[in-house]
Amino acid sequence: MFVIKTFSPEETRRIGELTGRLLTPGDVIGLIGYLGAGKTVFTQGIAKGMNIKGNITSPTFTLIHEHMGRIPLYHVDVYRLTTPADIETIGIEDYLYGDGVVVLEWADQVLSILPDERLDITIRHPDGEDDNVREIIIKPYGQKYEHMIKELSSIACRGD
Repeated sequence: MFVIKTFSPEETRRIGELTGRLLTPGDVIGLIGYLGAGKTVFTQGIAKGMNIKGNITSPTFTLIHEHMGRIPLYHVDVYRLTTPADIETIGIEDYLYGDGVVVLEWADQVLSILPDERLDITIRHPDGEDDNVREIIIKPYGQKYEHMIKELSSIACRGD
């Protein structure tokens, strides 16, 4: 597990960007956090790290935004879906086991349908901290992702 504290949306976006640089086809990122925690800001950083141009917004009402870059990014928001069966109706398996990167906001609502190997990222505001402070907890599931967070922590600590 890798935990980092950020002090502005720009820093949160930067950690997302560093993460995005390490992603490869088939990677799945589960984003967890309350409304306004910074999930979309983090995803904006991931998109930048994947060389994706354009505006990255939350797909709350469309459920899935597809963005093309060095590899496709599928930004999924399941906030309005309440069961794994609900999310299966949008064809999520095609994305989860496809050739792009899936970033799934509100992943904690549908953990049972996610691949066993993935990266879960929880973003939260620590009690008693300034409104812009976020704690980002990155938890790997699978050896590939364990290696990825070791590399990410090395890069983030160096300030690259």
